[in-house]
Amino acid sequence: MSKPLKEDYIIRIKSRIEQHVKEPVEQEEKEEFVELMTRGQFVQKGGSYYITYKETETTGYEGCTTTLKTCRRRKPRGDAAFGKGAGRYQLLIEKGKRNLCHYETGYGSMTLGVTADEIECGLTEKGGTAKFGYLLDANSAELVSRNRLEVTVTHVN
Repeated sequence: MSKPLKEDYIIRIKSRIEQHVKEPVEQEEKEEFVELMTRGQFVQKGGSYYITYKETETTGYEGCTTTLKTCRRRKPRGDAAFGKGAGRYQLLIEKGKRNLCHYETGYGSMTLGVTADEIECGLTEKGGTAKFGYLLDANSAELVSRNRLEVTVTHVN
């Protein structure tokens, strides 16, 4: 039996996805904005911060747990790993490096390329904000979307 998640932090996630589609569509269909606020856990282990929260029916991943791991390195390059659910997918986001990630959907599995163009980690042991900007591509060349993610962590008093 798994240990219950100690949810003593407010996790606010703002996401912006710019779809890259070939056929002409309305501007509203090209961009998607999502904002989520939930309770979760925030811990520091070694040089990494872990943000963990349970998904709800609203996100479509009810019953899954999402963990965001951010690493601080001595070099001015950061990275982040973002996972959702039990083996459904994991994105490894490193600035300036393309990583291949396996992604399970309701229609089957696929492999996506992930390349970060922005990583800012303003997290401390008390919380803070981390920002990620990354590109998703399919078939090594076809751009799928540009994604921006801002995660803010605040301790509940």
